[in-house]
Amino acid sequence: MDAMEEILALPGGPTMVRWRRHAQARRVSLRIDPRGGGVVVTLPARAGRRAGMALLMTHADWVAERIAALPRAVAFADGAEIPIDGVAHRIRHLPKGDPNGDNPSGARGSAWVAAGTLYVTGGTEFLTRRVGDFLRAEAGRRLTALAVAKAAMIERRPARIAVKDTRTRWGSCARDGVLSFSWRLVMAPPFVQDYVAAHEVAHLRHMDHGPRFWALVETLTPWRAEGMRWLTGEGARLLRIG
Repeated sequence: MDAMEEILALPGGPTMVRWRRHAQARRVSLRIDPRGGGVVVTLPARAGRRAGMALLMTHADWVAERIAALPRAVAFADGAEIPIDGVAHRIRHLPKGDPNGDNPSGARGSAWVAAGTLYVTGGTEFLTRRVGDFLRAEAGRRLTALAVAKAAMIERRPARIAVKDTRTRWGSCARDGVLSFSWRLVMAPPFVQDYVAAHEVAHLRHMDHGPRFWALVETLTPWRAEGMRWLTGEGARLLRIG
């Protein structure tokens, strides 16, 4: 499987197109990439670029409409507002460190949350990375605690828990028991984090999505319906942040 990105002049305007070849794909397909704000064209092993372009041009209006409907992109920058646990927080850059002694770590070049603000110290060139590092660390801490506690409820233990920046999944469970979660879940409300953790832990017992799986999910969280509904309606917004 390989991938290539380019900007093409489609009828709706210049569009980022990501070409993706997948040996297991049975047909040429399109999907919108909410994170990058473009379109992904997936090609089977024997399909060429011409087939992908034909499908892309046939659905050019659909592509343009879907991209235009994406939530506004939000960069990690001084003054930007991002959610943490579903609550809006303003990023405030403190290039000379913490003048008020509010930093719980007391370290230079760190980030912390206080009173609805995400404070970040250090040079401007490190701001984006430090915000991302802080959110990834928070996601790892919270989702690991949730997953371990829920796994104990069914007498299972994850082989490992990883936090990644995935494009299409909020979480996954490998057959060897490794659980993976999107770090972006730390920006979602706690009940959404609880649902996703329960969903992946339930796969430690059932690797399908049959009735027994969903019954187990509902014993592990009271937020199945609410969590699924929130991710369907708001999940794309999280992919546009950072």
